[in-house]
Amino acid sequence: MLVAYPTTAVRLEPQPCHPDQMPLSTDLTDALIALIPEDGSRISNAEIKAALEQGVGEPLSDTQLEEAKNLVVAMGAAEKARGPGGGLKAPGIEPPPRAASPGRSRRNGNGTTAQGRQASVAASPASPPPEPGDPSRGFQGWVAPPERDLGKAAMEKSLWEAADQFRANSGLKAQEYSGPILGLIFLRFADARFTPHWQKLKAAGGSERRGSREEDPNAYQSEGLLYLPPGARYQELLELPEGADIGERLNAAMGLVEAANSKLAGVLPRSYNLFTPQLLAELLKRISEIPTSLEFDAFGRIYEYFLGQFARSEGQKGGEFFTPPPMVVLITEIVEPFAGRLLDPASGSGGMYVQSARFVRAHRGNPAGDLAICGVEKTDETGRLCRLNLAVHGLEGRIFHGGDMNSYYQDPHDSVGAFDFVMANPPFNVNAVDMAKLSAATGPGRRFPFGTPSVDNANYLWIQLFYSSLNEKGRAGFVMANSASDARGSEQAIRQKLIEAKAVDVMVAVGPNMFYTVTLPCTLWFFDRGKVGTAREDKVLFLDARHLYRQIDRAHRDWSDAQIGFLANIVRLYRGEAVDVTLGGEEAQRWIEAYFGSNSDGPPVYRDIAGLCKAATLDAIEAQGWSLNPGRYVGVAAGEDLSDEDFKEQLEKLQEELEGLNAQARELEATIALNVAGILEA
Repeated sequence: MLVAYPTTAVRLEPQPCHPDQMPLSTDLTDALIALIPEDGSRISNAEIKAALEQGVGEPLSDTQLEEAKNLVVAMGAAEKARGPGGGLKAPGIEPPPRAASPGRSRRNGNGTTAQGRQASVAASPASPPPEPGDPSRGFQGWVAPPERDLGKAAMEKSLWEAADQFRANSGLKAQEYSGPILGLIFLRFADARFTPHWQKLKAAGGSERRGSREEDPNAYQSEGLLYLPPGARYQELLELPEGADIGERLNAAMGLVEAANSKLAGVLPRSYNLFTPQLLAELLKRISEIPTSLEFDAFGRIYEYFLGQFARSEGQKGGEFFTPPPMVVLITEIVEPFAGRLLDPASGSGGMYVQSARFVRAHRGNPAGDLAICGVEKTDETGRLCRLNLAVHGLEGRIFHGGDMNSYYQDPHDSVGAFDFVMANPPFNVNAVDMAKLSAATGPGRRFPFGTPSVDNANYLWIQLFYSSLNEKGRAGFVMANSASDARGSEQAIRQKLIEAKAVDVMVAVGPNMFYTVTLPCTLWFFDRGKVGTAREDKVLFLDARHLYRQIDRAHRDWSDAQIGFLANIVRLYRGEAVDVTLGGEEAQRWIEAYFGSNSDGPPVYRDIAGLCKAATLDAIEAQGWSLNPGRYVGVAAGEDLSDEDFKEQLEKLQEELEGLNAQARELEATIALNVAGILEA
């Protein structure tokens, strides 16, 4: 993020990390998966530890071993084995009738020993994709195996290590050093696109009417490129001589870029003089390792990788500006922003805009011409981060940020009924909103058409802003706290009006650990004001995605492309649209066919699947107290335990019964005491 910096540089040496606190290596996890016998037999804890230590060449603590085992189990790649010595076994496979004798090497399904396999751990193939379950028994869940692009991961890791070293030797917090690093990544990206065009214009030379155009900013901006003046080009900065004031030169370079490209005015960092020349020289060198031959979008993904890492580093504050990409992708796939005006009134770092552009490009559109990007961001630093992210991806937008800008009180885009698409991840459960200031914007045809809630919570202010900003055919998708789906009182009254307006289209329950900074689950809401007059105007689709995920490390989950494609295509089938596996490919198609394929040769058709999806009528929703909690409608698959909602309902009934019995007990106690007192007085 771009923030104010201290006036002096501080040097700190990186602190050593205790072995038990070291993060688990993905290679260690892969190595453990490769050791698990495929025939269902057990590999003991002692065997696992010995094999892993031999493979990595150093001792492993019991804590590291236990964490690695727990992660592999959470990923669905193994289950804990019973018997002396503990250990792991392949999930869902019964062990062979005769266990291996103590002196015999444990054989796997392919004929190799567990000990022999450790030598080829690095080359072990990825786990096969899981198979869909029996649709007649409901949805049994889908835990996807982890996926890695080793080349991309190595480059990202190298760059992040350089950034972390930069932090350790500067003494700054994540929110203080992230801006300068993102600024250099941005400059490298801009230079990679600028230089080939500069060389092309220089080779072309000038004409009789005008001279050479390689230093004409218009020659670049007309092609959607940023113009980099002399003194702001990456190679020049990389080749500065020893002893040069690199910090001052970088500050000047950022100023030159802003002066030549008005859309970046006030966005780029100017605090490089706070760092030592040696640190900056090393960082310039490491970032120069990003190949200029990378495809256009690859630079943007590196930038997003850094945004995500900074979000992790900054803890709760990082969650204010960064939404995990898989969640953004699912929102985009369901909203389908092919072309039109797009609003995010809680812009953050701009992830919704970037993914919408990817969606348009994947469907052979032109994001720059097809999307009109608009946004509001309360925090000035985050707003600048958003504008920089747009520039990295070759996009422009009208983003209002900083100062008194606040989506509750200001409406700089005159948003009522003005947008084709609204996508957002607003802050949850905000309090202390001055409701009196909203009175002029409250009522039919205004920003808060269904009234303001009487509770000190802004969730239903955001929800109404998203609804009222849509035109008569508009769609919205946004992240919201779980509590909003079942809120009572004035919030329930607003929710009832939303449902009766027939705009609520899809609700998706999301499980825990999907965010970098918080573990709580959430709900995705989707509006479609264009569904009025269609076959689904009196229905809402509920999806339960809590048992569908990919475990990426001990504390975080996400969705694979195939899982996102599967969920998005359930929505398309419900809407009567054709299946589109542009995202997810053959694997998404396979799961769609398994659960929604027809018995004939016809295309897949929507049907309710226990534990996964339910198209509920408005009458059914009214019977549930206007709840929009997917668990109340989807139910559970055959053989599964009670859903969370059923358990909660039963617990509430038992609690009411207990309170009634306690009241009766107190009455009886008082009666007995009175009778005893009467006897004693007699």
